[in-house]
Amino acid sequence: MHILEAGKKATLLLADGTVFEGRAMGAEGKTVGEVVFTTGMTAYQETLTDPSYYGQIVTQTFPLVGNYGVNGVDRESDGCYVKGYIVREWCEHPSNFRSEHDLDWFLKQNNVVGIYDIDTRALTRKLREHGVMNGMICTGEIADQDAALQEIRAYRIENAVAAVSVQEPQKHTCEQPQFKVALLDFGYKHNILRSLLARNCNVTIMPALTTAQQIKEGGFDGVMLSNGPGDPAENVQTIANLREICQMGLPVFGICLGHQLTALAHGAKTEKLKYGHRGANQPVIDLCTGLTYVTSQNHGYAVLGDTIPKEAGVVSHINANDQSCEGAVYGDGHIFTVQFHPEACGGPTDTSFLFDRFVELMKKQKGVG
Repeated sequence: MHILEAGKKATLLLADGTVFEGRAMGAEGKTVGEVVFTTGMTAYQETLTDPSYYGQIVTQTFPLVGNYGVNGVDRESDGCYVKGYIVREWCEHPSNFRSEHDLDWFLKQNNVVGIYDIDTRALTRKLREHGVMNGMICTGEIADQDAALQEIRAYRIENAVAAVSVQEPQKHTCEQPQFKVALLDFGYKHNILRSLLARNCNVTIMPALTTAQQIKEGGFDGVMLSNGPGDPAENVQTIANLREICQMGLPVFGICLGHQLTALAHGAKTEKLKYGHRGANQPVIDLCTGLTYVTSQNHGYAVLGDTIPKEAGVVSHINANDQSCEGAVYGDGHIFTVQFHPEACGGPTDTSFLFDRFVELMKKQKGVG
């Protein structure tokens, strides 16, 4: 274990004035972001590299993080998008045959300010009771708390998708291609790409503002809508583009932000959840089969299921805890979306069959098999 007394002092200040004193890890300095928590017991490297966490300071509820180190394979993107990192304890000497570096090294390499040796239980309870709130992590003391609170309260996550999306198309090929998929990048995770490639799909990563005309010109067999960060409703032009894309008749599969944007494109509404769903243990009920799946999730907004126009689509999945919308089907079934992450490998793989469903829709569309 890391020797707690050896670290420099660090401070976490929340927007309501609550102060947590701990010790510094990662990069030195200060950072401001939206403080959230995730309940995953593993997959901390996947969390740190998930673009959906753009603009957020992430709290790990599991008390020990870093025990299996980090490596160059388990990344979900080429960057590290969290604004800060909060843990109870971190392991200075990881033990795993795949480990290449420790967690503190990773945070320093990616210029992420972190804090440990604080009561993450108390912090999580506060966020559950009062909702996610902005905060600041600072190495050492916060000299002027009033000025810091002004900065914290003024912080907003804006233009999040534009900050994480590719600017130009990127082509990826598999060994035995059968289908051509456009993956609209709102902040995609690498395992979405890997899941498609493994199912004989050539994939082109497309910018978030891709139009229906560009999809048509690309000759794609299906459209994949990725996860991503921020308020879905602020992506006005993307929503307008998706409205046209969904009218093309191609199979469309949306995940997380892709699920929310598709709902907005069909006339539904979204809302910000009190503290979101983040972790690898969210139970989801399939309303068609009655089966419950344990899913991996990372989102702060949700689709209001009762606002989906009846003529447009229906809710297909709900969260067993709060009954929020976790999936929807539109049109004649060739468009389907889920709020959770069927590609996730940090926890269960119960719902990876949804990629097979997407492939079957493309086979039907092409008259194959």
